[in-house]
Amino acid sequence: MTSVFFYHLQRQPLEKVLPKLLAVSLERGWRVVVQAGSEERAEALAAQLWTYDEESFLPHGAKSDGFPDLQPVWLTADHDNPNNANVRMLVDGAQAGSIDGLTRVAVLFDGNDAQAVENARAQWKAFRSAGHEVSYWQQDDQGRWQDRAAGQ
Repeated sequence: MTSVFFYHLQRQPLEKVLPKLLAVSLERGWRVVVQAGSEERAEALAAQLWTYDEESFLPHGAKSDGFPDLQPVWLTADHDNPNNANVRMLVDGAQAGSIDGLTRVAVLFDGNDAQAVENARAQWKAFRSAGHEVSYWQQDDQGRWQDRAAGQ
């Protein structure tokens, strides 16, 4: 079964957290699809990844770039997997299609948005009832991610 990680964003916005998670994924040799709530949002996140840090580079692409098979990170609003990713990151309330065959799914949600929290709860229940291993991550006061569902 696929491992599903829920990231409860309260201390930092998606635009700060996503590049770090993508960098870790690439370091592990994973390919990633980031599924946003709309194609416009996917394109905006792709543009933001070019400028998030002057000291580093995250190879990525979106629909406007083309050549998805060449991109280790692909940003989209669709359920497809054109870059043969083994990790899918769901942002902005995006709903996963089939996650069979993936190594990991990450659901990133804004903890300051009541609707986003409700959507994440519904996804948690659906993934857990489907037999997937789920974990819930939240930042502590020092900004480190802590597994808040350990032992559940």
